[in-house]
Amino acid sequence: MLHLEAEFTWHNSASWFGGLSGIEVSPDGQHMTVITDRGRVLQATLQRDGRVVTAAKITHSVAMRDEAGKILRKPFIDAEGLAIAPDGQHYVSFEGQHRIVTVDLQNGVTTPFAAFSPSDFQGENSGFEALAIGPNGTLFAIPEQAKGDYFPLFAFKDGQQTIAAQIPRNGPFLPVGADFDGSGRLYLLERTVTPLGFRTRIRRIDLDAATPHSVTLIQTLPARFDNLEAISVWEDASGRTRLTLVSDDNFMPFQNTQIIEFSVID
Repeated sequence: MLHLEAEFTWHNSASWFGGLSGIEVSPDGQHMTVITDRGRVLQATLQRDGRVVTAAKITHSVAMRDEAGKILRKPFIDAEGLAIAPDGQHYVSFEGQHRIVTVDLQNGVTTPFAAFSPSDFQGENSGFEALAIGPNGTLFAIPEQAKGDYFPLFAFKDGQQTIAAQIPRNGPFLPVGADFDGSGRLYLLERTVTPLGFRTRIRRIDLDAATPHSVTLIQTLPARFDNLEAISVWEDASGRTRLTLVSDDNFMPFQNTQIIEFSVID
């Protein structure tokens, strides 16, 4: 279902580099915006040899700030999900201090979009990891943890918050990233941790069905990749759907920041 196109390890000496937790790739696949779980937004260009990523160069970096312009500090910095609307609006979800904000990429200033109480989630580290913009501009969010056998798909549109669907839970995997393709199908990146390393699963979900139907595109063995935590779906010049994923190295020397790309071959 998926073909591995690129497996690139991204190195940068800046002290703030690492902890990548959200990604959006431009329609031409040449640029990307990523966020870190220490409250920073990065923009970078992707260099390729054919379809293979060979380099990533940071072109802009800014620390996120509150409405007053003060740089975010703990416990307000744990950015996890990123989504960019068709009008260019950037949305970021945070864990710990659970909330969704919009971000001005030039100065990093955030503006509250939606706030939540700790009781809305299963724990401090179980908030909205996955954020995505649907085909009609609706903002969707999925928590990392949920009670029961389903993960609620929250929808935000025209000032209203609803639960658009319940995504069936399947095994130990938990949602960490999401995005839509041009046909309105949801690609859900999930992760689980084992004593031997991280495992990754990607499911494609048809939300038009009465009960969301999912197809597993890939499910890896432990340690095949690092801690893949974000996904962006785009279409290359040939019309093929591409998935770009990044890993969160947790700022640990024994982990890597990886850029992994797949093409969808079904």
